[in-house]
Amino acid sequence: MKSSKLTVSSISMLIAACFALTAFAQDSKPIPLPAPKLDSSVSLAQALKDRKTTREWAPQALPEQTISNLLWAAWGINRPDSGRRTAPSALNRQEIELYIATDKGVYLYDPKGHALVPVALGDHRQQTYTQAPFKEAPVHLVYVADFAKMGEGEESQKMTLAGMDTGFIAQNVYLYCASAGLNAGYRVSIDRPSLSQTAKLRPDQKIMGAQSVGLPKGK
Repeated sequence: MKSSKLTVSSISMLIAACFALTAFAQDSKPIPLPAPKLDSSVSLAQALKDRKTTREWAPQALPEQTISNLLWAAWGINRPDSGRRTAPSALNRQEIELYIATDKGVYLYDPKGHALVPVALGDHRQQTYTQAPFKEAPVHLVYVADFAKMGEGEESQKMTLAGMDTGFIAQNVYLYCASAGLNAGYRVSIDRPSLSQTAKLRPDQKIMGAQSVGLPKGK
């Protein structure tokens, strides 16, 4: 009959796990972002002229204000009275959830609170790409479709609508980056199994794409 006594080693492991869970619980509180401040001196025409996909970035982290501006431009609430967003969505279901991966962790953007909700601590950026050029980017946005918000219907139709809505948000990111002098690159090559596990996604949540953002190389 096996002994039910805990060894010193197993007790130490349990204590370490408890400390880790406590630390994450403390760090999992939403992180408020500063109010967005977009540069209105850059015209839409100029942003359209400057919009491009790039695969080169300076590795330094983006300022908190820049991240605030970026996320609000991408998928923030621009009409507080109705909760509607800077990008459209089919039947206003707002099924796309926006995650951001940095060297500090993976976070879910909360548009209502304009805050970051910690999902996983640590640097998991390598899970957002499978191509080497994206390695240097300091920020990676990940677009996740929550099919549970899309009601009844065939999965193929949901994928079509979610892909369309993702495209709207990604274009917002491109235009903001063009106006702010940032480089951006969209892709669908992602380590989906690893990232889905890290982000704790349900089976009915699908990763649609990712987009890297950072300062131009050499700046």
